[in-house]
Amino acid sequence: MEEAKAKLKSLMQQLETERDELKLKLGLAKLEAREEWQDLEGKMEALRGRMKVVGEGAKEASGDVAAAAGVLADEIKEGFSKIRKLM
Repeated sequence: MEEAKAKLKSLMQQLETERDELKLKLGLAKLEAREEWQDLEGKMEALRGRMKVVGEGAKEASGDVAAAAGVLADEIKEGFSKIRKLM
């Protein structure tokens, strides 16, 4: 009886430790996701600005801006994927 009680107590301690660790990691993941989101919001604004330039700019400059906008769009997609994984 005492052995079973000791095993249950040990199991409970292990579970509480694991729960606390996961709770901490979850909080950090939420913080990381929020930080990533803020970064992506800035990139979205930059992309909107570049898209406006592409629409209004000269054909020569538009190509360079469009290429940069494509790279920025890829970064945003990767960031969204990262946030999904953190959730």
